[in-house]
Order: sequence, then C-alpha cells, then structure tokens
Amino acid sequence: MSEDALVGLCTVTFYLPGITSLKGKRRIIKSLIARMRNTYNVSCAEVAKLDKWQSAVIAFACVSNSNRHIDDTIHTILRWIESNFPDAMITDHDIEIL
Repeated sequence: MSEDALVGLCTVTFYLPGITSLKGKRRIIKSLIARMRNTYNVSCAEVAKLDKWQSAVIAFACVSNSNRHIDDTIHTILRWIESNFPDAMITDHDIEIL
C-alpha cells in the first residue's frame, strides 16, 4: 500500500434505447447520478453527449490510498448501474488510476 492519495476515474458511455427526448434522457441520467452519489459517495457528472437523446457519457471519481480499493469500488459501481438502471445500457467504460 502507498501512503499517497490516488484518484480513480471511470468514464462510462451509455446507450439509452427508446428515449425520444432530452427530457427523458435527463430523467434517467439525473436519477442515476443522484443515487450513485448518495450510495457510493463519489463525485459524478455527465461530461459528454449532452444534446444527444439516446447517448450519454458520465464520469465518476473516488479517492483512496489503495489501488485495490479504487478498483473494487469502480467495478462495484459498474455492476450496480447494470442492475439498477436497465434503461441505461453501458456500451463502454474507461478506468484510470491517477
């Protein structure tokens, strides 16, 4: 273990089938972000494809002194999203530890 602060950053790309408006997209993404913040205490925001109806990109970050803890947290959140938000299909994700 290192005594340095490490930041885990995960960028997640979603496909939102059946969404026909930005209002519908925002309902799903805002709910996902709020619940993720409350459940896992991570920083989270929609970062790209803001004006696309059926696509979204969010990023979330966590801080720890352990690579393993960061990796476990990120993978737990990804599984949680898949289980709790079936309308937001993960098409890609990128994990960085800084």
